Amino acid sequence: MNVTLTQKERMLLEDQKSHEQICIQKYSNYANAAQDNQLKQICNNNGQIERQHLDTINQLLSGNIPQMNQQQNQSAAQNMNNTQSVPSNISDKDICSDLLMAEKYVSGTYDTAIFEFKDTQVRDVLNHIQKEEQKHGESIFKYMQSKGMYNVQ
Repeated sequence: MNVTLTQKERMLLEDQKSHEQICIQKYSNYANAAQDNQLKQICNNNGQIERQHLDTINQLLSGNIPQMNQQQNQSAAQNMNNTQSVPSNISDKDICSDLLMAEKYVSGTYDTAIFEFKDTQVRDVLNHIQKEEQKHGESIFKYMQSKGMYNVQ
């Protein structure tokens, strides 16, 4: 199905696209820097889903509403350059704190974007992505809590 985007909707999607690209870089770089194998796996899993989000945003920008249940083409995201470097001595706790902060921010920007789109199907697609971003945050939170890195009072 096709959709015609307003200038504001296009601008919001471009913002989300840049957020997804940064998340992909963070997860890729942190997967390589993490000491704990469980954290590496979380980074790899979340990074794969971020690639799907980027593909979805690119589809929306091209005027197509993707089917959220289909396997999505990930070639554009896989060809991204990962130029950001991570200090070799970064702790797993610092990695988690940065990723959790990023997921909180990105989820919030999706929330704002959802209310700015006139097409219900596009809103549903963005809501689907937002829910997955929240799941990413939850996986990081649970990991941190299990390792004593995040204590809820």
